[in-house]
Amino acid sequence: MVLDLNKLAHLIAVAEEGGFTRAARRLHLSQQALSTSIRALEREVGVDLLDRSGAKLTVLPAGEALIADARLLHGAARSALLRARRIGRGEPEVLRIGHTPAVAGDEVISLVHRVHDARAELSTQVNQRYPDELTEQLIAGELDLGLCRGMEPEPGLTRATLAHHRLRVAVADGHRFARRESVELGELADETIVVWGRPGRSGYTDLLVSHCRRAGFEPRVRRNPIQGTPPVTAVQGGGDVAFVTAPAGPSLGGAVRVVDLEPATFAPLHALWPAHTRSPAREDFLVAATER
Repeated sequence: MVLDLNKLAHLIAVAEEGGFTRAARRLHLSQQALSTSIRALEREVGVDLLDRSGAKLTVLPAGEALIADARLLHGAARSALLRARRIGRGEPEVLRIGHTPAVAGDEVISLVHRVHDARAELSTQVNQRYPDELTEQLIAGELDLGLCRGMEPEPGLTRATLAHHRLRVAVADGHRFARRESVELGELADETIVVWGRPGRSGYTDLLVSHCRRAGFEPRVRRNPIQGTPPVTAVQGGGDVAFVTAPAGPSLGGAVRVVDLEPATFAPLHALWPAHTRSPAREDFLVAATER
């Protein structure tokens, strides 16, 4: 039995729109045609996928499972289509990379340059994405590779560790740590630490919190209200501290100082990619970017 990708797309639309009316409008179909498609899909699968009995349509567990796999199938099909089209037209391969705010732009560019040293003709497109967006676009086949820290891969995504980067502390130039060569991790117990994701909802924040707990204290954290900016900017003009992977020394024209953290503490750099897609450029990137 082969599932029809169009019918799967119809099921996804109904689930996302919460009903047939808006889904039909989105798909440019009549409600009758959309309902017939979903009924046909349910017959093919052999079980009900939607509960239509209540005032509000509900996706049944079988439907949720099929939708999760359908998104992966659509992403793989999209990647296969674009790959075949590119090869048939003789176009160069472009590696589409997304990175979360936890991975600074200069770190990504450094990796890209390292890959270009090994494969000078490789074209890349690099864009920052928040973690949820990164996962969604990888699954949808809109990105070939994601760079992050501490994110657990969703089903259908593969994760590998490229490197471990030393964590340091960023503070405003007037902070009491600003003239220090190093700061003990335990000294942060009395500080407010700026993070980008809420504890329990961000793998990277949870990793930083775990480092603090191992040092013997429960950290006081504050989520940065300005999202999408480089980590060193989080403390500019304020009295908080932030974990960064930037080199020690002045930053932002001297407005911020980056200070070594002792004992040496590290954060992993992870790569994420769709498990069932093919990309020679991605394979070359992973080989060149992985620390040995």
